Amino acid sequence: MDGLTKEAVRAQAIAEGFTMVGFTRPDIPEAMERLQKFVDLERHGQMAWMQDRMAWRGDPSALWSEANSVIMLAESYTPDDDPMAAIERTEAGAISVYARNRDYHDIVKKRLKRVGRWLIDVAGPDTQIKVFVDTAPVMEKPLGAKAGLGWQGKHTNLVGRELGSWFFLGAIFTTHTFEPDQEETDHCGSCTACLTACPTDAFPAPYQIDARKCISYLTIEHHGPVDPVMRPKLGNRIYGCDDCLAVCPWNKFAVEAADIRYRARADLVAPPLADLVVLDDRGFREKFSGSPIKRIGRDRFVRNVLYAIGNSNAPHFIDVIRPLLSDVDETVRDAANWAMTQLSK
Repeated sequence: MDGLTKEAVRAQAIAEGFTMVGFTRPDIPEAMERLQKFVDLERHGQMAWMQDRMAWRGDPSALWSEANSVIMLAESYTPDDDPMAAIERTEAGAISVYARNRDYHDIVKKRLKRVGRWLIDVAGPDTQIKVFVDTAPVMEKPLGAKAGLGWQGKHTNLVGRELGSWFFLGAIFTTHTFEPDQEETDHCGSCTACLTACPTDAFPAPYQIDARKCISYLTIEHHGPVDPVMRPKLGNRIYGCDDCLAVCPWNKFAVEAADIRYRARADLVAPPLADLVVLDDRGFREKFSGSPIKRIGRDRFVRNVLYAIGNSNAPHFIDVIRPLLSDVDETVRDAANWAMTQLSK
């Protein structure tokens, strides 16, 4: 037990590849209030799971009552290129930085489990843990702020003075008790770069987001046709959006990604739309094997590609999308019709 200090945990986690570690209690009452307002205003859109599991999400102790402490771990995925550059290439697709290589869920979870096994070895078998990476009803960002990793910026994402904006979060809930770290304070000041950068005006006010207008939500979580009013605002963003993260001034302190699996695959840096729109289900699964993009499926992805083609002002795409006017998926057919209309103007 003597070896299980916060300093020892930090050293072990960093040795495993994490960038920063913080400690807090499973208690975020102020986050529950914000979440309740978010859901009451229906800003969660089709993400019904946010409402269905709100009690767990807003109160980590309800998720696992035995937990006495939460260890929050950050892992940098800072890009080595300009993530905004692809947006200017209208005949290519812009893919969110985090999704241009391996699925971070798998990488981070395995790393968390190794740290967790070490923790039990040091503390003894009576100590229990649970690890979470963005797939359970855990509000990682408020917990990360409480643990001192950063603060929730005006774009609602976590920002760190030593991390910038580009990092994943993982959580280890444990029955062992650690003294909480000091919560980070807000350092956004008067800056509004993230708010003005948003192509869809998804921020009703600083520190608030309407997911129904967020491009990341629309291209990943939203199923079925996207509102025609929103489609031109997507530009060529075919999976996620990094605009509000990319413009944050704190990124000048961002730590370089240590894991090579986060470095962008060459074929996913501004991939030609013409190559993506012709993917059938098998081709889609093969191309995105091991990628987070795979989880949205071929139909939703091709829908996004068709919106990007419709925004390209490149009539030569008409012959490429014509076969999709009779696609088996209704949403793909709708997107193909829309793109055809846009390119025929």
